[in-house]
Amino acid sequence: MVSVSVKEACVKEQALGKLSEDQIEAQLEKFPEWAELNGQIQRTFQFEDFDQSIAFVGRIAEYAEQVQHHPDILIRYDKVTLTISTHDAGGITHKDFELARTADAMM
Repeated sequence: MVSVSVKEACVKEQALGKLSEDQIEAQLEKFPEWAELNGQIQRTFQFEDFDQSIAFVGRIAEYAEQVQHHPDILIRYDKVTLTISTHDAGGITHKDFELARTADAMM
């Protein structure tokens, strides 16, 4: 008996499939604060102070561990930059935009 349903397998395959430039551009229209940079998507979040920046990073880290998809994180006092790509796919996937959506919602 297989524990993963056909639907789950299709969702996983879709999430890991590298997106075309047209697909990336279409997704970025839904995420105006994000930009493509060298085969990754990136956004810098602004906070009032260092404590808020670190609290945000903690929330991102907890989510990233749950879904096993980890962004590169740069912390600069009141700014946090997330850079996301799917290394296994060699570029940007739907999984990256799901992480971006979740990060935006954590603000």
